[in-house]
Amino acid sequence: MLKKADKNQVRQKRHVRVRNAVKGTAERPRLNVYRSLNHIYAQVIDDVQGHTVACASSAEKAAREAVAEMNKKDAAKYIGKLVGERAKAKGVGVVVFDRGGYLYTGRVAALADGAREAGLEF
Repeated sequence: MLKKADKNQVRQKRHVRVRNAVKGTAERPRLNVYRSLNHIYAQVIDDVQGHTVACASSAEKAAREAVAEMNKKDAAKYIGKLVGERAKAKGVGVVVFDRGGYLYTGRVAALADGAREAGLEF
């Protein structure tokens, strides 16, 4: 009998493979995305120092109220704009996009579009 692969385990392997090539620096930090069933999370990370420069998620109180009536794709775009604005406020203009092993479509692509609208360059 064939055993079906766990989707999250396959994603994590893909994420590790991508992370071997994608590194965030102080000049060009990494914009990381994590997508759960109900929420989406984004962090701008400086891997050299190991610090999170800016973050936003649909689970935080301020954003939860704003995205309550939105669908998941619109909420992801809103979170992308929010993390982009927070990163710009900290002086970050250019980032490396780390899709977290997810396919670049749907909510992940919407978050990236929102971050671009906020002024971040990839």
